[in-house]
Amino acid sequence: MVRRSLPVLMGLGILSVGVLVGCATGTGSVPAEDETPDATSPSASSEVDAGWLDAGRGVAVVTLGSSSCVPVAADPSISGTTLTVDLVDVTDGPCTRDMAPRATYVALPSGVDPTQDLDIVVTGAVAGATSLAGLATSPAPVAEFGPSAGWVGGDLAAILTWGSSGCRPQLEAVTSSDAGATVTFAEPPADQVCTMDLAPRVTLADLTGIVGDGSVELTLSGGNVASDGPVPVLGNR
Repeated sequence: MVRRSLPVLMGLGILSVGVLVGCATGTGSVPAEDETPDATSPSASSEVDAGWLDAGRGVAVVTLGSSSCVPVAADPSISGTTLTVDLVDVTDGPCTRDMAPRATYVALPSGVDPTQDLDIVVTGAVAGATSLAGLATSPAPVAEFGPSAGWVGGDLAAILTWGSSGCRPQLEAVTSSDAGATVTFAEPPADQVCTMDLAPRVTLADLTGIVGDGSVELTLSGGNVASDGPVPVLGNR
């Protein structure tokens, strides 16, 4: 089942983003071997959390590592009720040397029933495993490339949007609303250069103290991210 330690890490403010390291050939100050470990290096094992997204057509896999270099999923496969996914590091730019929760979208192979429990095994850049509880009922359909959200542990929600992979949405504020919460994304700089692709981007939002118990819906606004109406957060905390 999902655990609460990842959102706790966010709340403790452990993101040390001041030091940059090159994922491939970057320069900069590098800690001694016995100091802060390289968050971009493969780990023997790591805590993993997960949540349902995209009306059950995919999941968010949350791992710990560099907050600025989110791994991508390669070759997910299903055997029975076990999903195996290989995470590949992105190495085309500098990465912050921090240890933070970050989420990767994994499109599920056909035949996965979101109302059934799913065991997830992660290999590659990060190794770990978790179990994701099935949804109580089949989720309402979501339009292709439409936003969606799901619980990924405690009060931490993963929000899926689609757009340029080079310009990930940046969270500006999360406030309480009648439906649950309003999530506001920062407006991108006017001179920002983005890749011309359409890719899944997953943003994590800590809703601790903002939403109550029971079902929660998110209203998305700002940052070229919007929804036709409130987006339900799938799953249970």
